[in-house]
Amino acid sequence: MTSPSPLAVVLLSGGLDSTTVAASAKARGFRLLALTVDYNQRHRIELDRARAVAASLGAERHVVLPLDLRAFGGSALTDDIAVPKDGVQPGIPVTYVPARNTVFLSLALAWGEAAGSYDLFIGVNALDYSGYPDCRPAFISGFEALAATATKAGDEGRHFTVHTPLIDMSKADIVREAARLGVDMGATWSCYDPTSDAKHCGQCDSCRLRHKGFVEAGVPDPTDYAAR
Repeated sequence: MTSPSPLAVVLLSGGLDSTTVAASAKARGFRLLALTVDYNQRHRIELDRARAVAASLGAERHVVLPLDLRAFGGSALTDDIAVPKDGVQPGIPVTYVPARNTVFLSLALAWGEAAGSYDLFIGVNALDYSGYPDCRPAFISGFEALAATATKAGDEGRHFTVHTPLIDMSKADIVREAARLGVDMGATWSCYDPTSDAKHCGQCDSCRLRHKGFVEAGVPDPTDYAAR
């Protein structure tokens, strides 16, 4: 008898990057446990996109976990702070959500340990990104070290691997990889500040980086932007 394919916990926001990562994990032979965090984000439309992506990729389970980070605030995504629309600037922007990837990976780690999965996937990127500190290789290696000391599984000698297949890619590389994997990129959501008629605003950092990726990849951009 052949052993079943291994399980992976994939952090799935419904965005282009996380969808590409989920498709990559599936292509590598993993069965998918998809975790989406409903942190009461401004761009809640991404939750619906995540549900559609999880279904299309055949995730064995998709958990949409409520965790209201508006109780803390401190970000344009979780507080009454305007989303910047002037282009990507140096430094860490106000769309940074305090410790978000640390919180999300901790939740993925908890589910992984409970489910017997030691492979966690996250769509962080250290090239074409908005300067967030929790998207860098040092953060990922630090979290793996934490997982080894913070869990029963780690204490028993199990090693948790945080897979970051996009971390060294440009946004254009990510678009090309998504195309190679057959991702429906028009079904993904990136915008931080959706319009009332459910269009990408076209002006926030995330929209600008998304469109830049399509242009540089030479791939038609299927996104419906309110402005360009």
